[in-house]
Amino acid sequence: MIRVLVCDDQVLVRTGLVTIIDAQPDLEVAGECGDGRTAVDLARRLDPDVVVMDVRMPVLDGIAATRLLAGADVPRPVKVLVVTTFNLDQYVYEALRAGASGFLLKDAPPDRLLHGIRTVASGAALLDPEVTRELVGRFATRIRPVAPSAPGTRLTPRELEVLHLIADGLSNSEIAAELVLSPETVKTFVSRILTKLGLRDRVQAVVYAYRHGLVG
Repeated sequence: MIRVLVCDDQVLVRTGLVTIIDAQPDLEVAGECGDGRTAVDLARRLDPDVVVMDVRMPVLDGIAATRLLAGADVPRPVKVLVVTTFNLDQYVYEALRAGASGFLLKDAPPDRLLHGIRTVASGAALLDPEVTRELVGRFATRIRPVAPSAPGTRLTPRELEVLHLIADGLSNSEIAAELVLSPETVKTFVSRILTKLGLRDRVQAVVYAYRHGLVG
């Protein structure tokens, strides 16, 4: 059972998220709240598997709350899935830098939200393919490099090809179909890319690709 904490200051949105999540046999809502400070307190007390986090909330915004829950210096980071609107893309980008495992749009269909929660809970990162390129491409020049390696020099041609597809927001299964490989082989390629470049997850891989001009 995947336990989810839902954080959104809009009651109707929060109620909708709670209803969708609780209807699933493998998911349960561990708690809900409407501000970032309460989100941090509840997450530390309830120890959920995933926190579904809005960005703009009172008391403490979702970015600051994410940093407290999933930042690099947090001993036991919590997996955070940011759910927001497209016109807040800069806030989402900052949330990813703060340690979020991924993001989705609020107008995403329920099945994509559920898939996102399960993906993040499994330890993988999730980027909404519809906005990944525009989001990361727009703000990549403003961030620090996420790895010390020279851009792409340690990757094989096939690994670079996989990195390009990751940056396009494709999942492992979609990459497998695109390159006519097995999902297990793609998973191995992704793992090698992250290891070679010293990256934490797919989110950082996308940032790295744009930051170093490997895709555009």
